[in-house]
Amino acid sequence: MSKKEKKIKKVMGEFKDKTLKSSSGKKVADRNQAMAIAFSEAKKLNHGGKIKAAKCRNGLARRGKTRGIVT
Repeated sequence: MSKKEKKIKKVMGEFKDKTLKSSSGKKVADRNQAMAIAFSEAKKLNHGGKIKAAKCRNGLARRGKTRGIVT
């Protein structure tokens, strides 16, 4: 497991435990915001490099696109 994956797992664990806070100090209640924070922190580890797009189980849908069968 790479450093980026560990960081994403750690941040999402904080979200699950309801201890994740945004930069303003408020608790994060939205899963999408938690994912954005996780990817942002992982990007900092990579010195601004790209993070691979998440794939769904069937490999068709990607983050930011609709789910389901692509025709």
